[in-house]
Amino acid sequence: MGPHLVPKRVYYTIIAALLVLTAVTVIVAFIDLGPFNNLIAMTIAVAKATLVVLYFMHVRYSGKLTWVFAGAGFVWLIILFVFLLNDYLTREAWSNLLTGHL
Repeated sequence: MGPHLVPKRVYYTIIAALLVLTAVTVIVAFIDLGPFNNLIAMTIAVAKATLVVLYFMHVRYSGKLTWVFAGAGFVWLIILFVFLLNDYLTREAWSNLLTGHL
């Protein structure tokens, strides 16, 4: 299987999309949407990361084995976030339990 040649137009389109998404992130940061600011920012970040992985890391044009390993990376990332949120959300409860302040 030879290298897949991607037209430059695709890269320019992806760069333009990344720049637009970055501008949207900055604009949304200055608008007070309450708790939705973080949600929107994270959604845009995930979209940008997906574009980078698919096109600049050539996963889109790779074989199924590459898709499996890329997917495994996302699964591990989700596990990391679950452990991180578990630690963050229960930290105060553990601190109160250990110090005796219930």
